[in-house]
Amino acid sequence: MQKEPMLQETYVKLSEELEQLKTHERGKIAKVIDEARELGDLKENAEYHAAKEKQGLMEARIAELTDLIGRAQVVDPSTLAHERVSFGSTVCLTCQESGEEVKYTIVGGVESYPEKGLISFHSPMARALIGKEEGEEVELNLPSGKKVYEIEEVLYEEIKLAE
Repeated sequence: MQKEPMLQETYVKLSEELEQLKTHERGKIAKVIDEARELGDLKENAEYHAAKEKQGLMEARIAELTDLIGRAQVVDPSTLAHERVSFGSTVCLTCQESGEEVKYTIVGGVESYPEKGLISFHSPMARALIGKEEGEEVELNLPSGKKVYEIEEVLYEEIKLAE
C-alpha cells in the first residue's frame, strides 16, 4: 500500500468531507430514492434514475476518500530541514538554456495544482528533484522536450493551497 503524503489541513478537509457524505448525504439520497420509488414505474422514473446515479457517484467518492485517508501520511513540512528537496520544499530553478526562472512547491497528489506551482510528490518532475541540493543541475523531461535546470534555492515557505 503506497502511502500518500499530505498536509494536516488536507487530511482534516478530506476527513470532514467523508464524514459529511457518510452521515448526511447517504441518508438524503436514500430518502430521495424511496420517494421516487413510490411514484411507481421505475423504468420511466427520471427522479429515481437521477437519484440512483447520484448515489453511485457519492459511493465512489466515499470509497476514494476512504482509500486516501487510509493511506494518508500527514507531514508537517515546517519541521523538515529542506537542505535537500523533499515533501513541502519550495524549489527555485533556472533553465540553463533560456535563463527562465521557475518556482515549485512539492505537495501531495490531492494538493497538486501545477498552475499555482504546487506539484505532486508523485509527478515525474518532483521525483527528479527529490533529494537534490542547491547548486545541482537536474535534467527534466517536459512536454516541450528535455531541459536542464540549476537548483538555485531549496527552502520552506508556508504552503497556500488552492481553494
